[in-house]
Formats: sequence, structure tokens, C-alpha cells
Amino acid sequence: MSTTQELEISQDTIEDTQENVILPPSNLYSDEPPLETELHLEQIIILLKCLKWLWRDRNDFYAAGNLTIYYNTSKLKTKDFRGPDFFVVLDTQPKIRKSWTVWEEDGKYPNLILEILSPSTASTDKGFKKKLYQNTFRTLDYFWFDPESLEFEGFHLLDGKYERLQPNAQGHLWSQQLELYLGVYQGLVRFFTADGQLVLTPEQVAEQEAQRAQRFAEKLRELNIDPDTI
Repeated sequence: MSTTQELEISQDTIEDTQENVILPPSNLYSDEPPLETELHLEQIIILLKCLKWLWRDRNDFYAAGNLTIYYNTSKLKTKDFRGPDFFVVLDTQPKIRKSWTVWEEDGKYPNLILEILSPSTASTDKGFKKKLYQNTFRTLDYFWFDPESLEFEGFHLLDGKYERLQPNAQGHLWSQQLELYLGVYQGLVRFFTADGQLVLTPEQVAEQEAQRAQRFAEKLRELNIDPDTI
């Protein structure tokens, strides 16, 4: 093989290597570790269920839990990625995603993030991640919650800095981005409407409707009316 041919092969190899490293495929898979406890999983599921049910007629948001966000400015997959426990992005399509890759999403970062604290992650969530979400993500609403101690705090980005949210009389914190309150209810963070009503899960809604139907049927029977004939 000639020296010229060797140089051409070497150059091709370098270009292939650079292409593989710098330009990863779109729609990257999430790369998050397993959730630490059953409480973590339950908390994420109930937030997703409630928000998706409440906003079931909307098609302009994306909500996810324990999903990797890739945000490297050079589109590198191997650095600059984080997986919030729960996050919401507004003004986007609610399609299924394997990860949230910022450079594939018009540069959008989450509008709201909630981290679930644990003994091994609390210092990171309160320190490094708080600074990251403030300075790099510019996420407007950031919350953290400890399912063991029930510590619950929230922050809103104001003039580039996180300001601690003050609770209302019920101890709930207002999310300007979601236009909902978040508060601890029966050991988990739940959503509340602006007038303080608990946002129910689809199962809770179905149970309430079944109870109303049962009460209505009982009233009809008291009037000697067979509800099955109506």
C-alpha cells in the first residue's frame, strides 16, 4: 500500500471517529438509574397521572419522570446530561420520547422540575442541581420533596436567581408555570387547583362517579323507582 493510500485511509478513519463522537443520533435513549424506593416511583406516577388527566384536552405540553435530559452545546451524548425525577415542558408536542434532547427540541428546557430527595441525593438536589437548573436550564419553577421527612420546598426564577416560594394558608406552593398549587397530601406531593381543590387521579374520579351513581340509585329506590328502568 502506498503512503498516499495510507494517508487517505487514516483521514477517513479520523473523520468517521469524529462523526461518531460529536454527532450522536437524534432521539437518544434515556440513561437514568433505577428509582431508589417504591415511594419515588409512586410519587412520579401520581404526578404524571394527575397532570395528564387534568390537561387531557391539551396537546401543548410534555411531562415525564426519571428521563434523561441531554443538553451539551456540542451535541455530545457522553457529557452534560441529567435526569430529573419529574419535569414538565410547555409549548411542545406531547409525543412519546426516549429522552429529552435539547438540541432536538428547539432548545427547550423544562418549565418545571421536581426532585425527590433521598439520603444519597439530597445534597446534590439542593446544591449542584439547584444551580444547574437556575443558571443553565433556566427552569422557572423548581421544587424538591423528601417522602420520608415530608420536607417540601419550592423556588421561582426571578431576575436570574431562585426565590423561595412562600406557602399559602394550606401550606401549598404556587407554580406560576402550571398555574397550579403543589402541596403534600397523604404523604405525597399533589396538585391543587387555584381555588384549593385536590386534582384527582383518573381512578379517584371514576370512584367518585360510581359513588354518585350509587347514591342516585338509592334515592330512586326510596321513591319506589327501579333505577334499571330509567
